[in-house]
Amino acid sequence: MPTSLGWTITDWQQAYREGAEPEALISKLLDYLKSNDNAWISRLSGEGFHQAMAELADKLEGVDGDLEKLPLYGIPFAVKDNIDVAGFETTAACPAFAYTPEQDATVVRQLKAAGAVVIGKTNLDQFATGLVGTRSPYGAVPNSFNPKVVSGGSSSGSASVVARGLVPFALGTDTAGSGRVPAGLNNLVGLKPTKGLFSINGVVPACRSLDCVSVFGLTIADAARVAEVMAGFDKADAFSRKAPSALPLDAPAIRRPGPVQRLAIPEQPEFFGDQQAEAAWNTALSQWRQLDTAGVELVPLDFSPLLELAALLYEGPWVAERHAAVQGFMADLASDMNETVRSIISKAGNFTATDTFNAQYRKEELLRQIDTLLAEVDGLLVPTAPIAPTIEAVNADPVALNSQLGTYTNFVNLADLCALAVPAGFRDDGLPFGVTLISGAWKDRELQTLASQWLNAHPTPLGASDKARPEEVVTYQPAVPTIQVAVVGAHLSGMPLNTQLTERKARLLEQTTTTPNYRLFALPNTTPPKPGLKRVEDGGAEIVLEVWEMAASEFGSFVDLIPAPLGIGNVELADGRWVNGFICEGYGFTGARDVTDFGGWRAFIKSGTATAN
Repeated sequence: MPTSLGWTITDWQQAYREGAEPEALISKLLDYLKSNDNAWISRLSGEGFHQAMAELADKLEGVDGDLEKLPLYGIPFAVKDNIDVAGFETTAACPAFAYTPEQDATVVRQLKAAGAVVIGKTNLDQFATGLVGTRSPYGAVPNSFNPKVVSGGSSSGSASVVARGLVPFALGTDTAGSGRVPAGLNNLVGLKPTKGLFSINGVVPACRSLDCVSVFGLTIADAARVAEVMAGFDKADAFSRKAPSALPLDAPAIRRPGPVQRLAIPEQPEFFGDQQAEAAWNTALSQWRQLDTAGVELVPLDFSPLLELAALLYEGPWVAERHAAVQGFMADLASDMNETVRSIISKAGNFTATDTFNAQYRKEELLRQIDTLLAEVDGLLVPTAPIAPTIEAVNADPVALNSQLGTYTNFVNLADLCALAVPAGFRDDGLPFGVTLISGAWKDRELQTLASQWLNAHPTPLGASDKARPEEVVTYQPAVPTIQVAVVGAHLSGMPLNTQLTERKARLLEQTTTTPNYRLFALPNTTPPKPGLKRVEDGGAEIVLEVWEMAASEFGSFVDLIPAPLGIGNVELADGRWVNGFICEGYGFTGARDVTDFGGWRAFIKSGTATAN
């Protein structure tokens, strides 16, 4: 057994820094993989291995041996077998469909360019249709903790090989939860990106307008590192998107700038009688409420519009998009398909073009309801999988149990959200339990930051091993350019002009004070009453203020609303930071009342003496 089992990307990198060679480590790993394991559909051959090592050596020579320029140098990874890898067949778990691509999928090419090495293609629910991991002619992939339980799908093999420590990361796909459900059932991180963040060029479509390539990792840091390599606009992919330079004016609230902290949870979560999953969820909620460092607040909400949106994916005409992906194959070789998969995709014939448009209209109506529902939160926190059924139970009732598994995943891509599945402890029966953080498009990094704080506070072992989880370090980075502004008066929370901030989807970051170098004045003849902040060399005091963050694109229109003698300059905060803040021109202090002794504008207003000015 290779010593590399259960290594994270960091472990592999450390080994190479200490002088280990990829050829030796990966060869040893491949020798171990020769045992029968239906998580794999194909593995790197001897000839393919030598070619991969030669290409890796060329890459290293091309950067003059500088490993920093190959961020994934020598890191082995697995690829779900509906994603093209040159030199491997792509089967989509249907041998009659198989073909040998001449080129790598864009994401695979990007990873190889960073030095990563594909060691095999993994099993899946056929044509990525399913959340169970049992719909494959190559066999059902068992759960890595209990072989009687499903692994989750459709990216079953990718989850299994990462959970068992065979590779530090693997690619899956996620249209309705295929990158999250297997992560939750196998104690893994499952990164489902914003649609279009990763290219789907070279991916066998499921629902092409909703498909995402996903990442399974042992740690959030590993998944984030892989995501950084894969992210980027691909002109060869019609569904690839460039990250916006700023948030649009009409962006739903959960897409506003700022860290994700206020999370909606289901008011009445559904666990379909799985009491152990319900108990694990309640334990996780109590732990999330104690996550003081992140300042998390949980808000119970009615998830009915989200659940109705989820139902549209399989019960509505979107199933016809699955048919569009394989209609030529089905016309000739439908009998070679998995029976359950064939029956699901064949339902496309039940819907008309009129049905499709009506479903689109209903989707937009639901999205409007959802935007209103989530207006005061930054994201969602949900169970990743509300049940953990056995393979036997799924075989007996393949459609209903599959549907239950997707309760909290199916709506995400339809609503253009990003998601991150993370471990959340274990059930009483020893199976892992996971939760998923969800937020608006382009909030991927913010979710990673919050999830890292969660796992640092409540670590689980890595995958199905007994290895301790290293500290997760992922820092908050806004997805779009933002500007922070300090407010001291009528723009404070609950004050008359605060709506000028909230209308621009600005987010309150903190309440703090200035350094003791300021005095505060109530300006005369202002409606509503407004203060002026004046920096002084002597005799100053700390003045209470709030720091807000807004998209840079909103800042100009905000400044346009500020009347003279007020304006925006720089204000020094108590911790020494300088941020944009309200200042007052000198002439504005004529006739003003010094209210510094109140310590802040809110206290002055509450004193009832403001009208006496």
